[in-house]
Amino acid sequence: MQLAFFPSRTLTSYLARMFVARILAVLVMLVLVLLMLDLLSTSGDILAVPGNGQAQLLTYASLRIPQLIARFLPYSVLLATLITFVTLNQNSEVIAMKAAGLSAHQVLAPMLLTAMVVSGMSFVFNERVTTRANGTLKAWQAAEYGPIPQTSAIKSNVYLTDGSNILYATTITGSGNDIVLNGVTWYGRDQQGMTAEQVEAAKATFAAPGWKLEDAEIFDVRTAQTRSHATVVVGQGITPAQIELESVNADAQNFFELRNSIAAYREVGRRTSEMEASWWHKLSGPLSATLMPLLGAIAAFGLARSGQVLVRAVIGMALGFAYFVVDNAALAMGSFGGYPPFLAAWAPFLLFLLIGETVLIRTEE
Repeated sequence: MQLAFFPSRTLTSYLARMFVARILAVLVMLVLVLLMLDLLSTSGDILAVPGNGQAQLLTYASLRIPQLIARFLPYSVLLATLITFVTLNQNSEVIAMKAAGLSAHQVLAPMLLTAMVVSGMSFVFNERVTTRANGTLKAWQAAEYGPIPQTSAIKSNVYLTDGSNILYATTITGSGNDIVLNGVTWYGRDQQGMTAEQVEAAKATFAAPGWKLEDAEIFDVRTAQTRSHATVVVGQGITPAQIELESVNADAQNFFELRNSIAAYREVGRRTSEMEASWWHKLSGPLSATLMPLLGAIAAFGLARSGQVLVRAVIGMALGFAYFVVDNAALAMGSFGGYPPFLAAWAPFLLFLLIGETVLIRTEE
């Protein structure tokens, strides 16, 4: 029995290269198929906007691809694990490794190391690429696939309150006193809480105090009449700081930006459970790729001629998909305060780590 955790350098390199090739193949296949289906359902809305064409479809695809990669990379690692182990099992390569004195964990070690590298790359990719794509795509969808504001700090679908009145902005760009609201609607309410007037404008800027709506259309609910004004100032109780707090999008902020947003919410006594769960999940989400070889390892062991390879592969797939179901459910529970945020993000990972290790030990060790 070899005492080293990893097998020989040659065998480690062989297994890692085989595993990486299958991860990339499965990931490309999943992304292309899902992107094609997504474009079939979305292209009509994009092309319905005057002036949109092939360039806008390519823009949409470039924004969706990072989201699909971030979401389905762990699935790709799971499927690649099953394909790799089934192939090794059917070619009796696992038997040869066992005959050479390797334990199940030593056979699995190159896969785990590769998956850890993939997890690290996934985290960096999410922080540098996916968060920006999320923010831009959400703002574009809020603008109904019209022109995209040329700024990296785009926020969308923001509702702000000034007493009983409501200020809604389709998109928000800029920061501090330079914030610009686009697609603005002001709902002025009376003492009974009923909407008395509705003011719409394409743009609003900070008027210190209040927000200046340009070329506004005012609809009086009582008289059912509409009138136009060059400028209207509303929401004098709404500050730029309040807007920056209200417009936090956890998916569009990286790890450190979201941490700062959570700290700002805590300072003003706001609820942070949802953002904290998303913050912890920025770590546990990419790390789930490391868990997939362990959950799919059951497909590697057992004689191929026994006819149970397919059954073992199905069990490994079931374990992997069960993890994703439990992970999404726990994250949803953590978002509305049912679970502590740390537990919501990490409990599924730790639970299935124990399950995978138990299954591996009981089936082989």
